[in-house]
Amino acid sequence: MGAAVTPPAASPTLALAEELIALASVTPHDQGCQRRLIELLAPLGFACETITSNGVTNLWARKGTRAPLFVFAGHTDVVPPGPAGQWQSPPFVPTRRDGKLFGRGAADMKTSIAAMLVACQEFIAAHPAHRGSIAFLITSDEEGPAVDGTAVVCAKLLARGETIDYCLVGEPTSAFILGDMIKNGRRGSLSGHLVINGIQGHIAYPHLARNPIHQAAPALAELVAAQWDGGCCDYLPTSWQMSNIHAGTGANNVIPGALAIDFNFRFSTASTAGALQARVHAILDCHALDYDLAWTLSGLPFLTPRGALSGAVAAAILAETGIRTELSTSGGTSDGRFIAQICPQVIEFGPPNASIHKIDEHIEVRFIDPLKNIYRRTLENLLAHVPECAQPRTRP
Repeated sequence: MGAAVTPPAASPTLALAEELIALASVTPHDQGCQRRLIELLAPLGFACETITSNGVTNLWARKGTRAPLFVFAGHTDVVPPGPAGQWQSPPFVPTRRDGKLFGRGAADMKTSIAAMLVACQEFIAAHPAHRGSIAFLITSDEEGPAVDGTAVVCAKLLARGETIDYCLVGEPTSAFILGDMIKNGRRGSLSGHLVINGIQGHIAYPHLARNPIHQAAPALAELVAAQWDGGCCDYLPTSWQMSNIHAGTGANNVIPGALAIDFNFRFSTASTAGALQARVHAILDCHALDYDLAWTLSGLPFLTPRGALSGAVAAAILAETGIRTELSTSGGTSDGRFIAQICPQVIEFGPPNASIHKIDEHIEVRFIDPLKNIYRRTLENLLAHVPECAQPRTRP
């Protein structure tokens, strides 16, 4: 099990992270996490609003009415822990050993939420007359369909004319050590469910059947080899990947009647969803396939240019850790894609992500208070004085 680790003396961030990890908030259930946040935010002067949608719990908490509005965004839901017996300690019992805090959500992203809240407490205590406003946008539907979470809150804010100037999302973005990478954008996600129709028959009489696997193979090879775009700005080229493929009845003497394929595009701003769809249809039509294709667009790409927010976060990281951070658009989608529709500057920053969604998810204890300090310094850079921004390097 490893030796027990003594936490930093009187670390409220560590204590709150442990409180939140102990609440088994598997998507879409919040399990009281947001209620605990409200208990801590309300005394600071935040007006807290719970927004529910189809069993999903969302929190919009705002302090102040002036611009600029700085928002901390995140999610209290976590992915299922998997087989609990494979964890060295129970997934919803926060456990410290070998210099790490273990538990589902330790890295993704309950420690970030705890750090955000404590950073606000410290910032407001030191700067009670700070400029602008601060808000929290927290959902319990980020790890799931993401239909009734952040997207619903953003639509509500847009409808009532609330504008966001800066948003810092606490996703785990660091690669190897705290502060080495922040995200200034994410690729879009476009999925397709493709069914190639054939004619089922006896495998000994292929002239009486039509094998959809054979018919689809040349088209699939062309889709795999296609170069969809060359990428742009901080983005890698668009990627097309098959995730599932199935045909047949299970018998080895039956030509299947259909071939089903699931695929996904991760695309940059160099392509549009419509253009990608059109190219796929053109390839399938060129091979004269009988097919049905259903599309799902789960997120558009977004990119935050270098500016006040990226500079403020980079300066905070440099001051706290001595690291000159890198900008990146790598990784999966996040709720930043919804917030970017109503906010011009969205940056994601949080702890190292190597253990997220894994058995024995964890964060190194030594990173917890520095994470909080970076969030506080970011607030100071934007709302307490004009930042001296350390420009980050760019990495796709």
